[in-house]
Amino acid sequence: MKKITALLMGIILTFSLVACGSKDTPQETTEAAEATEPAEESATGDSAASDKIVNIGMTDSLSSVNPLLMDASEILKYSLSMEFLPLVELNGDLEFEGMLASSITTEDNIHFKVTIDENATWSDGEPVTADDVVFTVLRLASPALANANMALYAFEGVGDDGFVEEGATEIAGVQAIDEKTVEFTTKYSMALTTFQNTYGRYILTLPKHILENVAVEDLASYEWFSAPTVVSGPYIITDYDLQHYVSYTANENYWKSAPLINKLNIKILTSAQLLSSLQSGEIDFVQQTTGNILQEDYESVEALDNVTVNYGSPVTNQSIFFNTTSVTDPRVRQAILYGIDRETLISGFLNGKGEVVDGFLSSASPFYDASLEPVPYDPEKAKELIAEAVADGWDASKPLSFYVNSGDSTFVQAADFIAAKLAEIGINVQVNTVDLATLLTNAGNKDYDLLAVQYTYAPVDPYPDIQWLLSEDGWTGYYNDDIADALAETQLTSDVEAIKALYLNIDTIVTEDVPMMSAYIISAMGAVNNRLENATPDVYGSFININEWDVTE
Repeated sequence: MKKITALLMGIILTFSLVACGSKDTPQETTEAAEATEPAEESATGDSAASDKIVNIGMTDSLSSVNPLLMDASEILKYSLSMEFLPLVELNGDLEFEGMLASSITTEDNIHFKVTIDENATWSDGEPVTADDVVFTVLRLASPALANANMALYAFEGVGDDGFVEEGATEIAGVQAIDEKTVEFTTKYSMALTTFQNTYGRYILTLPKHILENVAVEDLASYEWFSAPTVVSGPYIITDYDLQHYVSYTANENYWKSAPLINKLNIKILTSAQLLSSLQSGEIDFVQQTTGNILQEDYESVEALDNVTVNYGSPVTNQSIFFNTTSVTDPRVRQAILYGIDRETLISGFLNGKGEVVDGFLSSASPFYDASLEPVPYDPEKAKELIAEAVADGWDASKPLSFYVNSGDSTFVQAADFIAAKLAEIGINVQVNTVDLATLLTNAGNKDYDLLAVQYTYAPVDPYPDIQWLLSEDGWTGYYNDDIADALAETQLTSDVEAIKALYLNIDTIVTEDVPMMSAYIISAMGAVNNRLENATPDVYGSFININEWDVTE
């Protein structure tokens, strides 16, 4: 599992780091504003007066519009899911909801049965079949495409590198049972939620009857994906610029019901542009994981008369990791946990839009147990722990390096507050603000004492991140047999209460040994123009019903 968890750590971190916003320079803002103009022109230039047009604001660029080159970033996943539905998607209640599949089940956590919805059809009227799914996975696993982002090495018949043999015509672990049923077989036990979140949400099925005669080596650059003729989702790409916009037209033959909005744009902006774009009406919708509204702009966005805001589920963890190979005494790590006034961080830096938890799980997770009360701010207890550590030889005069993402303007300020609080209990912390690339390099090399980064542990599937982070190879360099055993057990059952008990055990140990801590959990802001109906920006599920969105002028 080491390979899959290392990869998924990168994937999920990619999701969460969208939230690390920064103020753009005037030149950057101007250039970005100019660059978004083609998207509006392509969608509206020759439109009839009856056209309904909606613009979604996002703050990251695209790497491709080809599902076979999926990089698992949120913006690419959602932009391509408009055309090619995933098997399932998470809704706002953090439940897996069928999209192309009507169900995904397992009896042994090895064999997973995916049942395609009986009503699912392609836009040309052909049924979506199990063969389409098998065809897609076989192409995703092709060494000719060399896309290792999908972690397909979990399946029987796929090599440890994530690819099948060149020229392979089937995968032993991905088989069509009948016209509407696919069976996936994994090499090791996997929780149903892990399968659904890792594969169910990211395998975007393609039409075999359209693409089967295209040579595999030609698919990566196949022009068809720039304006596909057959889709399973509500919209079809008509034009795009990977750095600036994607434009869509409605799929009038969408099998769930034709979209009410016939033209749609994703407009890629800087975070600093979102406030003015929402105010002017240039942008109608901003979702939390793909569009980062700056926290310093929250009050201004809330004050807009033409916009309704929604604070999403608290899922983005402002994590502080300890290099346990340098900060070796757990009492010092405990003292830091006791010495940070986390409630004041939320009230002072997040305007109260967040929560304090210990360990990895927020209240949004189905596995969260409220019986684990957060460690309170207790500077006297912290001083006692420091005194004990000093008596046993810890050098309190040696400063601890604390690395912080310079792009996260809110936490840069919070880090100075934290350093001041820790100074009061006798811990000297030196705050170093570095760019994100340097921060991640330091984390990987363990070139730090403390390190803070926004990290989203998937509420329904925190296993891959925890397994990676709490390992000798992970950022913390920390390992605990009891945690490893509990994590392994989470993959052997689908019983929510059983998994919940296992994660409670894990978080309890983490609170005692403190290889990491949560400074706070962020409830990020989403926003929607009041002219848009049936649309709610949330961390998950925002686009499930996009065919039902409508506008009133």
